[in-house]
Amino acid sequence: MALTGIQILKMLPKKNCGECGIPTCLAFAMKVAAGQAEIEKCPYVTDEAKATIGEASAPPIRTIKIGAGDTQFTTGGETCLFRHEKRFENPTGLAVLTTTEMSDADVDGRIERFKTLRYERVGVMMQADFIAIKDSAGDQGKFTALIQKVLDNCDANIILMSDKADNLAAGAKTCGDRKPLLYGATMDNADDMASVAKESGCVLGLRGTNLDGTVELSEKLQAAGLKDLVIDSGARTLRAALEDHVVSRRAAIKTKFKPLGFPTITFPCEMTDDPMMEAMIASVLIAKYAGIVVLSDLQGDILFPLLLEQLNIFTDPQRPMVVQEDIYNINGPDENSPVLITCNFSLTYFIVSGEIEGSKVPSWLLIKDTEGLSVLTAWAAGKFGADLIAQFINKSGILDKVKHRDLIIPGYLASIKGELEEELPDWTITIGPREAGHLPAFLKEWKPSN
Repeated sequence: MALTGIQILKMLPKKNCGECGIPTCLAFAMKVAAGQAEIEKCPYVTDEAKATIGEASAPPIRTIKIGAGDTQFTTGGETCLFRHEKRFENPTGLAVLTTTEMSDADVDGRIERFKTLRYERVGVMMQADFIAIKDSAGDQGKFTALIQKVLDNCDANIILMSDKADNLAAGAKTCGDRKPLLYGATMDNADDMASVAKESGCVLGLRGTNLDGTVELSEKLQAAGLKDLVIDSGARTLRAALEDHVVSRRAAIKTKFKPLGFPTITFPCEMTDDPMMEAMIASVLIAKYAGIVVLSDLQGDILFPLLLEQLNIFTDPQRPMVVQEDIYNINGPDENSPVLITCNFSLTYFIVSGEIEGSKVPSWLLIKDTEGLSVLTAWAAGKFGADLIAQFINKSGILDKVKHRDLIIPGYLASIKGELEEELPDWTITIGPREAGHLPAFLKEWKPSN
């Protein structure tokens, strides 16, 4: 059961030192209780209290980290059933399958597509996360050779798949610090797999025969001392996989049922031979709680929609996506280039900057911090008024970059033109188009007034 802030405070040293970044121990305890701070940030809390508080405040879906370094993948950590209740914490990981039975050309193609199929949208880089390596024939030499090939050619996080504990142990040793996910624990090999996971320090993936079997296997592995697991109920149809994911999530969130309180891994690649059906199954499971989805291949027309779905689902609906307040130079502007201003809502920025870039007109784009609100919403909320715009213009440094004093404002802010002229008497205020799509034609005809 979760601890209250007062209960947590009683276990803290009450130094009010501020070394955790929060002024008082009471405020820190309240943030820990609310899940907004980690108990490890207190340098003086005892190990016993840290363990007690950490266990009580842990999310019902355990947070699991796979890999190492900058590409380390985090899954789990979820606390709700529905995105509108709070937010989903960690996006579903996408993996591509390689096997020891594939030809070199097939493997090379998957590695190359993993490296090249990367997309930037609203400032977020979207790409696959894992390469899954399957020991199809039980041949340890082929298995480790394929692992080494993947390690040498890309920075992917690794999933090792085998039902032989010795082969997984050799694979984990080959991966070294890359810390792969080891997949393949069953009731038949659970003891050996647990030993490999503990010795290598890697996360272990288990496969049940059904949901009840998954619970039994999860309990057995936890009793063996494993805390970090990824679960697969064994379902290989869309209906069964969907039902198992929903039941698992509800049991973990609603009743804190620990055997199912782990992120899941699922295999659309084993449910159909039709790439479009596989993509459809993947899209359903991304929306319904899958921690990792393994695909048979990566193709741009299938991967991009899945990445876009992932982005939409796992973007916090209560926190607008923003870009930094700053001056952005587009197309190499100089002292005679036009100056435009808009809000820092990411979608607005990328649409406006994209249209300016497409116009080929060198321009200065001023981005004003409006706390992620769009132009009209920010103006209505008093965050994009004439006085605030004037303050930003004067402190932004744009005065040193251009010799003219012409400012182009969004067409939706036409009503504040007079106020802006009063706040910025040395500037000529020009009302730009309402729609970003009209910016290229507008900019090509623009000329400074002074």
